[in-house]
Amino acid sequence: MKGLRWRYTRLPSQVEDALSGEEGKEEEEEKEEETAPAPAPVPEGPVEPQLAEASQVLGASEMRQLGLHLPPRVTGHSWSLVFCTLRDGFSLRSLYRQMEGHSGPVLLVLRDQDGQVFRWTGSNSFFVKGDLDSLMMGCGSGHFGLWLDGDLYHGRSHPCATFNNEVLARQEHFCIKELEAWALS
Repeated sequence: MKGLRWRYTRLPSQVEDALSGEEGKEEEEEKEEETAPAPAPVPEGPVEPQLAEASQVLGASEMRQLGLHLPPRVTGHSWSLVFCTLRDGFSLRSLYRQMEGHSGPVLLVLRDQDGQVFRWTGSNSFFVKGDLDSLMMGCGSGHFGLWLDGDLYHGRSHPCATFNNEVLARQEHFCIKELEAWALS
């Protein structure tokens, strides 16, 4: 069995969603309506996640867009904020303590000093390594796709084979402004 290849993808904005593929569809739809019976209504998009509290990093439109990339087994589940730097401070050890006992899927989202938001969109059995001094995600050619220091303040990003990604921030070295970990269960 061949391994799956995942990649970091930039999620489109609401404006891009609204503009994509709208032109020319009206004429085709009118022709189809004249000849075919009306189809059953189709849901317009993924079920919007139910959050126990508000996110400081993700807006409603970003959460809806993320829903398109999440595995079907977590669609419709509530999101529980297990850790956030605003409430729990900038400490990798605090993140580990807050995550203790959670065995289900987790969405880790962070925003850097330039406003860039990072999202992981795949799975890989070699995808994460953590110790008390740092948290690393993805690897290839001696570099990590994402590296965070023990204070959850400094980070680095490099292209890596695990995610087939480009640098996730505007610069390889960046400072973390906010980080959240959401349990999807």
